[in-house]
Amino acid sequence: MCEPRSIALVGASEKSPWSRQVIDNIADLGFDGQTFAVNRTGATVFGVPGFTSCRQIGQDVDLAFVMVGKAAVMDALEDLASSGIRNAVILTAGFSETGEEGARAQAALLARAEELGVLIWGPNTLGFVNVSARTPVSSIPVQRPHLPPSIAIVSQSGSTASELHDYAHSQNIGSSFIAATGNQGGVTLSGVIDYLVDHKPTKAIATFVENVSDPEAFIEAARRARRAKKPLVLLKIGRTALAGAVAQAHTGSVLGSDAIFNAVCDRLGIVRVDTAEDLINVAGLLAATGPLSRPGLSFLSISGGSCTLVADGAEDYGVSLPPNDPATASRMRAVLPDIASTLNPLDVTGMAITDPGLFERVLPVVAAAPEVGLVAVSMTLPSYEGHGVPAVLAAIGRGVAAVEKPAILVTPCVKTIGDAARKAVNELGLPHVVTGIDAMLRAVSKAVTWSAQVEAGEPCLASLDPQSSARPAHERETLDYLAGYGVPVVPGQIVRSRDEAYEFGVAAQAPLALKIVSPNIAHKTEVGGVLLNVAPEDAASAYETIVGNVKRHRPDAAIEGVVISPMRASDGIELLVSVTVDPRWGPAITVGFGGIFVELLADVAMRPLPVTAEDVTVMLRNLKGARLLQGFRGMAPASEQQLAEAIVRIGEAALGLGPDLAALEINPLRVSGDQVEALDALVLWQMGAAND
Repeated sequence: MCEPRSIALVGASEKSPWSRQVIDNIADLGFDGQTFAVNRTGATVFGVPGFTSCRQIGQDVDLAFVMVGKAAVMDALEDLASSGIRNAVILTAGFSETGEEGARAQAALLARAEELGVLIWGPNTLGFVNVSARTPVSSIPVQRPHLPPSIAIVSQSGSTASELHDYAHSQNIGSSFIAATGNQGGVTLSGVIDYLVDHKPTKAIATFVENVSDPEAFIEAARRARRAKKPLVLLKIGRTALAGAVAQAHTGSVLGSDAIFNAVCDRLGIVRVDTAEDLINVAGLLAATGPLSRPGLSFLSISGGSCTLVADGAEDYGVSLPPNDPATASRMRAVLPDIASTLNPLDVTGMAITDPGLFERVLPVVAAAPEVGLVAVSMTLPSYEGHGVPAVLAAIGRGVAAVEKPAILVTPCVKTIGDAARKAVNELGLPHVVTGIDAMLRAVSKAVTWSAQVEAGEPCLASLDPQSSARPAHERETLDYLAGYGVPVVPGQIVRSRDEAYEFGVAAQAPLALKIVSPNIAHKTEVGGVLLNVAPEDAASAYETIVGNVKRHRPDAAIEGVVISPMRASDGIELLVSVTVDPRWGPAITVGFGGIFVELLADVAMRPLPVTAEDVTVMLRNLKGARLLQGFRGMAPASEQQLAEAIVRIGEAALGLGPDLAALEINPLRVSGDQVEALDALVLWQMGAAND
């Protein structure tokens, strides 16, 4: 599909802008295969020989680019299939992106294509340009001059793919492959990514995603990219309700939980970004550097202002600027002017203008610092012939050529890299350029995180136990089930009479909590089904009060008893631990502060299951309220190890509940020093049965 040597342009016409653009691309890239125009009259189109049907061509053709109206698509499919064509890119819109009727038309088209043995790219797509193979099957304009291939651009939106290619070109980043997947009827975004993992000219993959139609294939493609150490950078839209509605109208996308998707991306080593510019900047940087061996950045400039901007911004984006060790600082003093410091960021001073060799001498020194994995040199590039400081740029080029670690050039502000700047980069041996200090820091931050991920072990995503028969029906059963996995839980028992309640109270000799047990009651407090701080001697009367309240408010509810347990002191910290099962991405665990703080602060961390104690520790430390767990204002610091282990076991218990699980929630998980205890638990099942 992606490397055809012969192409039939079905529906080609000199009145069609799509026809003109794809034929212009074919000429511009120097496609050396065969091209045929197919239309009703068999007319030649912009010099491409014409035929009335694919069958009339009379020879094998690898692929058809279909540009006919919707009503003629099925006939075009029959014709191209009968001629032996087995791959079709369908530009035509009006299918699943338009609603139910269009979805039915697309399903019929795909079903017939499968019967005929034709693989469909699209419909509703601008196709693809295999730039490195000089094979355009697309009306996306290819920018000139052609740059050395570097990143692949994969987008469900055709116009966005075109814009991303334009922006990449403006940053001197060459496109190796440009793809618009459209409605993903046959070839999906995941399939294109999988192809690009093995595409040697592609050094990084930049993806613009509206939805993932085949999660399992996507996960496997991402795994392969990670194993190959090929960066997969992703911009996912549809994070908000309004954005989701717009995406649905655009390509008929069905959007899943963005929080879980984000957690899955983190686990798989997918670099997620928030803007189109960062999508290209991060992919371009990673294509140039590959994995970084160390997390530290060394920054050099002739401007103290730029150095300060980097120092401020690095803290904002979590970029490490390691101070130069004594040995490195000593070597720097031997080559720097007396007025220069040895700090990182390093102001080499304006003396580098009169002594360009200064950069050439100092770059190998700072690059050799043990904690540095990337060197960035800030210098402006010429905007036109005769502009700039070519001697300094030439010295920078010689200096970065002498270092073994990756190096980049950074312009102080975001700008287009025009012909003069591009010429300087090529002729003076300058490294990859990132325009704008802020953009550089964001990209470096992502590069450091990705580099650590690809060096870690193979990522694991868990599935629910398909053989599970466990099905706890209410709170106490759920707590007892958790205890079986080693989760510390509050002791308690279900009592079914006044006498049983009395006996529990006598034995407890401490304040008690009583809660109704009923499969029909989701919110116990609203029906008077909860009593707290009950004196032990009042347990029997409290039992009668709860049962009476429930019978009065919900006479239809089945009452299975009252769960009674000791009250816990209010001096601890309450956490929420929840496992939710996304229909696309599977189970994920969320940790946050319980009670009103969950909704008020949205202070939570999420990871796909399974998690390790180390994973949970990172989650807890990343919470905004993490200081509460560290002994804030005289509170006993929580035992991080015991808390992490309890949360890991909750995740394991959730996996053991089987494929019918929708959610398992522990709220609260009480923490006080080294005491960790689940006080309440809830299970929701896929079929709608719940306990509370």
